[in-house]
Amino acid sequence: MDDDLRELHDRLEATAELPVRPEASVWLGEAAAVAADLVDADLPQSVVVDRVRRVASLLDEVETTDNPAADDHVRAAERIAARIVETAEDDSSESND
Repeated sequence: MDDDLRELHDRLEATAELPVRPEASVWLGEAAAVAADLVDADLPQSVVVDRVRRVASLLDEVETTDNPAADDHVRAAERIAARIVETAEDDSSESND
């Protein structure tokens, strides 16, 4: 999960260096801040998953950045967030068996 969290952060951080719509910038900035707090943090998995869900929710607000490269980073970040949540849910269901 650590590699996915770092990649999620890196993708969102990459959007900060690109020109994007002001409305998108607000959502991306908050998502990047939440993701940055997760990198190298020693948190329970449930807290990490809740925060990754928050990142995903913020990214859902971004319809377009008006920058194709930034849009690619946003879509990649969405896929990474979904993968983190799915993996955690799979791990949780396996431990309950």
